[in-house]
Amino acid sequence: MHPGAKGPGAASAGIGAGVFRVPGRTGALMGVPDLGVLSPVRTPADLAGYSTVVVGVRASTPAPDTSGDAPGQAGPGGASRAAAGAATVAEPLPGAAATAGLLGVDLTAHLSRAGASGLAGEITTVPLLPTAASAVDTLLVVGVGDGGAAGCSTAGSATARALRRATAVAVVLPLPVPRVARFVEAFALASYQVAKAPARADQPARVRLDVNAARPAQLTQAVRRAFVVASAVHLARDLTNTPANVKSPSWLARQAVAAAARSGLAVQVRDDHQLADAGFGGLLGVGQGSARPPRLVELTYRPPGPRAGTHVVLVGKGIVFDSGGISIKPAAGMDSMKTDMAGAAAVMATMTALGSLGVKVSVTGLLAVAENMPGEAALRPSDVITPYGGRRSVEITNTDAEGRLVLADALSYADLVLRPDAIIDVATLTGAAALALGRMDAPLFATDERLASALMRASVDSGERLWRMPLVEDYRGALASDTADLVNGVTDRDVGGGAITAALFLREFTGGRPWAHLDIAGTGRSDSAAGELSRGGTGFGVRLLLRLLQDW
Repeated sequence: MHPGAKGPGAASAGIGAGVFRVPGRTGALMGVPDLGVLSPVRTPADLAGYSTVVVGVRASTPAPDTSGDAPGQAGPGGASRAAAGAATVAEPLPGAAATAGLLGVDLTAHLSRAGASGLAGEITTVPLLPTAASAVDTLLVVGVGDGGAAGCSTAGSATARALRRATAVAVVLPLPVPRVARFVEAFALASYQVAKAPARADQPARVRLDVNAARPAQLTQAVRRAFVVASAVHLARDLTNTPANVKSPSWLARQAVAAAARSGLAVQVRDDHQLADAGFGGLLGVGQGSARPPRLVELTYRPPGPRAGTHVVLVGKGIVFDSGGISIKPAAGMDSMKTDMAGAAAVMATMTALGSLGVKVSVTGLLAVAENMPGEAALRPSDVITPYGGRRSVEITNTDAEGRLVLADALSYADLVLRPDAIIDVATLTGAAALALGRMDAPLFATDERLASALMRASVDSGERLWRMPLVEDYRGALASDTADLVNGVTDRDVGGGAITAALFLREFTGGRPWAHLDIAGTGRSDSAAGELSRGGTGFGVRLLLRLLQDW
């Protein structure tokens, strides 16, 4: 605890008013944990006010016992056995044993009795009896594996899941600051919960997490960034998980306006009348089968200083519910189609964090928002529409290939009006993407090698995994139409490659600018809660884009 602090609700040194908190969180949605920095723990008084203390252990392979072996030989317990994969044992990180000792726990002895391995995410819980001197009722020992970034992320998410009911947590983790930041970010992401409606009185209180590291002076900024990033991911998840009967295109546009006001962004919302006047044929075509008309939201971030410089446009697919239209989807799984706007959610959430992270490039976010329903005015297969700018006409062969139509409008607008240095779109676009790469990796298509390389670096640094996919020119002919310039749904079974042909379709509307397409159909939603993910919307793309833009 910091000198003079009375408990975990007191201000943390170096963070201005204290812990980082999310403004404007209302309703039944759980908030991001309050995060702070813990001063070095030297006496029991430094842990006053906390209910739980977390210390870390790493996985260590015991030195082989070669006693009794002849020179040059390895006996039954010797080096050959270790090389074959001897079990690891938990080795306390520096300061862990001393911190446990302040609570009356012999950590080394306890770990030995428990047979702890120290592997990443392993949890060993030591119940304690609170005393007059200490309110701590739990010592939680978490394995960080080899102490690398991946191990610390796994440890952070495991800690969050083990502490669902904790309210004030002190973490002593004397590792390099970037590793501790990964722990904190993972803890915050795994803490995400959506309460059932209506809100219940027994919902757990929001966690306060204070963390200590080897270099406290550098930790404050790292914790602050982790909080900002986690808050943005939580926002994307909140938006994605909102029920479709609430989440109309106009509702999503209002959330963008409110987010812009909180984040210092400029915002413009075009309604269906303005879209018709300007010729946004993709949004209007997709939206005409719904009683809830489409919107195009434009969010603008400009860094302080001169206005000249790099300009990046982010485009998000925002289908608030996708029934498939007249080419209607099967009933099984249709309930998940409220998440078909996860790309727009990721873009909106990314935009809200740019100022707090000091991003130095100009960024515009375009949210192409519509609902795909089979109403009496819905698009029919064989209809022909013209997206914004009039450069390409599109024959509708599948009304369930609607995402590329609204993206075509936004991409054309970005190219013709905004004229950026690069365009990146994020969309739950094709089931083929999930079939190709599963639910943990997203396909990356790109026309520019520098942009693709930058995204791949950001993928590694953020932990949101991408896999580069080809834009196969031989497949371009499958987009040909007899009655228009392009078809929106390829039916040639000799071609296949649904994610590739969808990307080739989008490329037609980028004007030759550096462009990348992230197909998050597999990664934008999770069917289970595990690691950093919660069931439902994942917020995939937010961490990746923020890392990319910070490094630009």
